[in-house]
Amino acid sequence: MTLYQYQIGGSLTTDAPSYVERKADSELYNALKEGEFCYILNSRQMGKSSLMVKTRQRLQEQGFKCATIDMTNIGSENITPLQWYKGVVAELCSGFKLYKKINFKAWWSEQEGISLLQKLSRFISEVLLVEFPNERLFIFIDEIDSILSLDFSVDDFFALIRYCYNQRATNPNYNRVTFAIFGVATPSDLIQDRTCTPFNIGKAIEIHGFQLKEAQPLVKGLADIPVNPPQAILKEILDWTGGQPFLTQKLCQLIVTFIQKSKTTGVSIFPGTEAFWVERVVRERLIDQWESQDDPEHLRTIRDRILANSHRAGRLLGVYQKILQGEKVPTDDSREQIELLLSGLVVRQQGYLQVKNRIYQEVFNLAWIEKQLGFLRPYSQAFDAWIASKQTDSSRLLRGKALIDAQIWSQGKSLTDLDYQFLAVSNELDRREMQQVLEAQRLKEVEARLTEERRRLAQEKKTARAQRLLIMTLSIAFLKTLMLGGVIVHQYQQKVVNNQKQTTSIISDQ
Repeated sequence: MTLYQYQIGGSLTTDAPSYVERKADSELYNALKEGEFCYILNSRQMGKSSLMVKTRQRLQEQGFKCATIDMTNIGSENITPLQWYKGVVAELCSGFKLYKKINFKAWWSEQEGISLLQKLSRFISEVLLVEFPNERLFIFIDEIDSILSLDFSVDDFFALIRYCYNQRATNPNYNRVTFAIFGVATPSDLIQDRTCTPFNIGKAIEIHGFQLKEAQPLVKGLADIPVNPPQAILKEILDWTGGQPFLTQKLCQLIVTFIQKSKTTGVSIFPGTEAFWVERVVRERLIDQWESQDDPEHLRTIRDRILANSHRAGRLLGVYQKILQGEKVPTDDSREQIELLLSGLVVRQQGYLQVKNRIYQEVFNLAWIEKQLGFLRPYSQAFDAWIASKQTDSSRLLRGKALIDAQIWSQGKSLTDLDYQFLAVSNELDRREMQQVLEAQRLKEVEARLTEERRRLAQEKKTARAQRLLIMTLSIAFLKTLMLGGVIVHQYQQKVVNNQKQTTSIISDQ
């Protein structure tokens, strides 16, 4: 068996023969030597930690002091701000091998009365810069994305990094302190307060997959087996992996194992057949039944990140679906695109998104997307029941808000014909029922107006009748009054006549 070993997962050791030096190696090393704050933020298993280990080794070989803070070692669950900041300081104390020089517990207790951030700041200014008065200090912070699980903000931590760089203008000692951050996140994920972010004064180091010219260290492992020429095998491997570090190392090892086992069966890889044999290994050992063969875990990590948030997964799948269907998707830094990039499933290429490699394209294909969308359908229960009824049970169709939610969810996705039929029939039924409701409402309003009109007319008739009765009553009363008045006048006149007669009679008698 060959002594050459490819490393599948984890950080490569400083002397690992399969370490592939990329453009990012020289960019990071040179930028750190210039004193720049550097950050390498990319998807998982792209070789970030191996790059950090290798860069740290190169700096130490130049006589520089280096320390690494692995944020996963500090923790992110059920941890308080005090424990977190104390953990950061403890990691620095350990990384720079200061435990024999200072009593950490005593020093921490002496800082009582000041904020946690000030304690960290003082450790840098009063311990690190004092204990190493003439040496350059490099602080590597790995797995920075673990802070996203904290229950509290650590914006101040990033503000301190910016502070250290700003202090260089007035305190040259800070020129000796340089930071580098590694993780799976974006700057905007890590810090909310844009006014104190260090990322706008730092240098982003892009890290890409292996190129054939860079990947020559991998040839040695293939050269140890009877493969002629090994370069042709490596070229076919990179054609499948797109240079993705984890997959490339794994596929190289799978090819070596396959060829070693084939010796007993007399199988040989002849010139010109490299593509056939590499594809066979890829399909048998990586693509077919990939979920059970994905060890160490890689493909499942991508799957889980895509599907982690059920509210967002549909949109991610919708964008990815367009890419697979050959549609050009321009990069726009939307949350969906950022998540796809951080998952490692896609890469930016000349202003557009594209699938990172052929293995991902085969595993996470259109059928897989359709299956996942089926699980994510907000109307899956109603849809399944409608399908079971052979599309006849209208009670299973969507209406109202449920239909609106489904229509919003379906936007930007390429669904099955049955999905579109279900939504279309639901929309038509909802439209008809809404029209019926509106017609019933209009009829009710018309009936209400007619009823009101009848009531008004009846009231008017009643009022008119009352008015006529009143007029008649008043008229009769008036006539009675006139008649009574006439009688009274007549009686008065008669009385006057009678009185005159009596007066005349009396005078005559005298």
